[in-house]
Amino acid sequence: MDVGKLKRKLRQLKKAEDKIRFEYVDEGFSKKYVWDEYFSTKLIDDMTVKYPISKLLNLHKQELKEVFEEYFYSVYFQKYKDIGLDFDVIQDPNVLDYFGLSPGASVDDIKKKFRELAKKYHPDHGGNSEKMIEVLDAYNRLMNKDY
Repeated sequence: MDVGKLKRKLRQLKKAEDKIRFEYVDEGFSKKYVWDEYFSTKLIDDMTVKYPISKLLNLHKQELKEVFEEYFYSVYFQKYKDIGLDFDVIQDPNVLDYFGLSPGASVDDIKKKFRELAKKYHPDHGGNSEKMIEVLDAYNRLMNKDY
């Protein structure tokens, strides 16, 4: 994909987020886009975003599709969070990313990754106790458990 075409696609994604999340908000409302965390149309490497344009240009079509799916998952997650809906079905994409999992990961995927990280960071096995606490916190947030 050429740079111009990719920039147009990224602008379309931002417009779609605007329509999804901000269609019915007041004019004075301060909009904070998920898009701003994911993308930048600057040709220089913008390390403040998850996917700078230089990285996107090197992705194959399927990989680019997966990035866009991840982005829309985050947009809808934020929309539901903004309006106060319950999160029994949707997991926080940032916590999934912390676990190295993609949006829509199954409960089995989450448990498997937790076990791997627990083995790695458990203090009884020479791991870091602070890191183990972070892993437990992330796991509890994904599994919607109060602790």
